[in-house]
Amino acid sequence: MPITQRLTEVSGVLANAGYAHAVTVSGRLAFVSGQVALDESGNIVGEGDVAAQTRQCLRNLEAILSGLGATWADVARFNWYLVNIESLQAVRDVRDEFLRPVLGDAHNPASSLIQVAGLFRPECLIEVDVVVALP
Repeated sequence: MPITQRLTEVSGVLANAGYAHAVTVSGRLAFVSGQVALDESGNIVGEGDVAAQTRQCLRNLEAILSGLGATWADVARFNWYLVNIESLQAVRDVRDEFLRPVLGDAHNPASSLIQVAGLFRPECLIEVDVVVALP
């Protein structure tokens, strides 16, 4: 695996909530475009339901990871764009459905979450992109 370190504890920095402060990698990187809750036909999945939309975003990402020959264990960084920050716990719960079976007790990849006023389609509630350390 090209992820060489997950830095989780740093003197003088507040302990985190289960994600790595930094991830170091070796080898090639892939920068995966943001995914929203569209299925392969371009239809929105889970209109009005952030958990269902998050699952579709992560399904899309999982398919792209597979196409790259990678898994969730190879993800070095997440960027989350969320319309309603009050939905954060639902997003975290769905994220864990996908990551915990692969990562076990390891900390999640480095991560940023940004609340946005809206996305490219008004019915989209979340968008997610990743940086992948290719195996």
